[in-house]
Amino acid sequence: MIVSGSCHDRPMNSTDSPFVTIITLLIGLILGLAIGFILWRKGASNGGASSTELTQVTEQLNAARAERDLYKSERDNAMADTKLAGELEAMKAAMEKLQKEAGDADRRRIEAESDIRAQVRAMSTHNESLVAQTKAIAGALSNSATRGKFGEAQLELMLEEAGLRKDIEFTAQRSTTDSDSSGIPDITVKMPGGTKLFIDSKFPFDRFIEAHEAEDGEAREALFIEHRKDLAKHVEILAKRGYHESQDSPDFVILFVPFESLLTEALRVDPLFLEKAFKLNVTIATPTSMMALLRTIGNVYSRNAVARNAEDISKSAASFMKDLTRLHERIIKVGSAINSLSKAYAELIPTAESTVKRAAAKILSYGVSGDKDKLALAYPDAPAEVRELKNSELAAEDDFIDAEEVKEDE
Repeated sequence: MIVSGSCHDRPMNSTDSPFVTIITLLIGLILGLAIGFILWRKGASNGGASSTELTQVTEQLNAARAERDLYKSERDNAMADTKLAGELEAMKAAMEKLQKEAGDADRRRIEAESDIRAQVRAMSTHNESLVAQTKAIAGALSNSATRGKFGEAQLELMLEEAGLRKDIEFTAQRSTTDSDSSGIPDITVKMPGGTKLFIDSKFPFDRFIEAHEAEDGEAREALFIEHRKDLAKHVEILAKRGYHESQDSPDFVILFVPFESLLTEALRVDPLFLEKAFKLNVTIATPTSMMALLRTIGNVYSRNAVARNAEDISKSAASFMKDLTRLHERIIKVGSAINSLSKAYAELIPTAESTVKRAAAKILSYGVSGDKDKLALAYPDAPAEVRELKNSELAAEDDFIDAEEVKEDE
């Protein structure tokens, strides 16, 4: 019973297995001693006493077995509790990690929603500003004169971007000064060769903007048809001005519309609209086609400028070569003169030494005063002969002109 009590008081863990084995061995040893003692007493006493003792030993043995089974059951329960506690700790850690990830995901979602709301507000503000600006532009373009100035300003920007200069390659609001035409074109482009290209920048806009404001589909289509008619009427008016009949015109005048959709909607309603306008000697151009035309004109001007520059360069080169030939001739003459002077100087030195210096030395020997040191100085050597340059000795021998050869040709 002492062993049993100590087993209950001791904590249960996985390291109790050797201890349990030792207890079991001790119990078996005690039971063996008890059985041996009983058998020894059996021979000395009567059978009734031995039976009682055997019963007691058996009861003790059963109690010991029950105690062992109870200890094993408690040990197994403790191990199961420990395992369950470990699993619960792992599950708790997993739940905490899951909660943290869910919190991070929720925070990112809130931030994303906040950014989206800010972008939506910015887009809404921008859209309102765009609508206001569009309405302001539409209101400004409701006047024909304003539309003409707007188209003319846009056209001038395109002309300058194409490399054409105002009052040089193009002019604005200037009469054709031709009896065959009337009116003043918005833009007159001077083409290379003397031809002039007349451009009108006014355009109909009222029905077009009304069509875009209409909510009903049939009403919108009817307004687009009216827009096509307004554009056709403007083409007829432009044709009557006779710009294309001017002697400097290439037999047509250009109607510039600053929005692609102005022409697109007219062509959708009437696919032959451009052909009909061209029969009246009017060509309708949008920013895309107009820029292509103006760049072509600018390129022609650039090529003509290059050709003119090439002619000027050729003239300048010929003049330079003529001057270079004259310089070469004079250098030869100076060199020849230097050589002649050097030769005369070399011939003069022996004469001076044999006459002047010798006579001076003789006079000084008579006691006449004079500067003996200066008379003792030797005459300098004659300068070296200047070497004449030939064409074969020059770096650009193929391009150099010999002055002597030119002189002989003359």
